[in-house]
Amino acid sequence: MDRYDPSDPEPELDFVGSLGVLHALPLGAAEVEAFLEKVAGLAAVAVVGDLSCGITLRRDRAFATVAASDETAVIVDEVQYGAGEGPCLEAIATERIVYVRDQETDSRRGDYRLAALDRGVGSSLSLPLFVEDTCPAALNLYAYAPNAFGAAAQHRADVFAAQAATTIALDLRLREHERRSDQVAEALRSRSTIDQALGILMAEERCDADTALALLRHHSQVTNEKLRVVAARLVERATGHPASTPSDFAT
Repeated sequence: MDRYDPSDPEPELDFVGSLGVLHALPLGAAEVEAFLEKVAGLAAVAVVGDLSCGITLRRDRAFATVAASDETAVIVDEVQYGAGEGPCLEAIATERIVYVRDQETDSRRGDYRLAALDRGVGSSLSLPLFVEDTCPAALNLYAYAPNAFGAAAQHRADVFAAQAATTIALDLRLREHERRSDQVAEALRSRSTIDQALGILMAEERCDADTALALLRHHSQVTNEKLRVVAARLVERATGHPASTPSDFAT
């Protein structure tokens, strides 16, 4: 991996102003992906100026660009996913910043290099994004000139990378919360259906709840069906209507 050269020239940019816009975004961004799009768009103009920016996220074993400043970032990112190599994948795998100083002379990544040159990319900077103890994402910056990222640009890129990582962490927590909420809701629906079936069995067989549950479980084992499925069929047979769920009761 190439190192940054502190002597590289840096353009004059309203970086403080960009940070002010960035810090105000969470209040107005209704969705995480919309916010990440704004992060990518600001990074493209505030890190060096005239860049393309993409944010890569790994879910399971697949990679996707979840936000981008323009089409170039999307295309160059996706070439790396298809080839299975490239600076953004390397940044995630190694958990290190990957700086390609001159795309013209860098011969380590064949398919990516050709695609990047075809889009006019002269140099690139990929920063790993850390969420707790993992590195599921990268911030990818593509410049149209070689040697575009000096020490000051590195610092500015770090700021945007930290903001993107924080937002991705929030996104992952929200998804996990939704997954658990769905599981709880499904459990409540199952419990409600089973309780209705037990009430019907207790009335039909004139038995207690434990005996009714044993009968329901026995039928579930014999038919090799889930307890909730057996219970739902029993309720519908007895009432002529599907089993009511908690949401049905609420309305």
